[in-house]
Amino acid sequence: MNSTDYLFMVEAIKEAKKSLKEGGIPIGAVLVGDGKIVGRGHNRLLQNDSSILHGEMDCIENAGRLKGTDYQKSTLYTTLSPCTMCSGAVLLYNISRVVIGENTTLIGPEKMLKDNGVEVVVLGIAECREILEAYIGENPKIWEAELERVCYSTD
Repeated sequence: MNSTDYLFMVEAIKEAKKSLKEGGIPIGAVLVGDGKIVGRGHNRLLQNDSSILHGEMDCIENAGRLKGTDYQKSTLYTTLSPCTMCSGAVLLYNISRVVIGENTTLIGPEKMLKDNGVEVVVLGIAECREILEAYIGENPKIWEAELERVCYSTD
């Protein structure tokens, strides 16, 4: 595991824990450009009664309006495999690299990202999986309701 990737994933995990403290789903993300965090965010679906504020979307929003070339040179770190919506934002902004904390709880369209030239790295960090699995175990009805709203790929 690349030590730089691990350090930035630790920051995404901090965002996931922040969401959990707020009563939300523990998924976090950071956007990194030129070795610096330019955006951070976490899942705010429950906190904001939102249908789109996944951790990755919140992170990209919080980065502000970057130049196209800045997005192209950036890496998105996310604690969970990004869903179709978040993957679409990665493609829309030409983010060149996505580093995923874990993809065993849920897997998004990683193949679509790869097929469109995005470098996808899965770190397989147990803490990312454990935080989300604990949340699911304690909040199964909330989790099931959220899954009914989105479609995750199984391949």
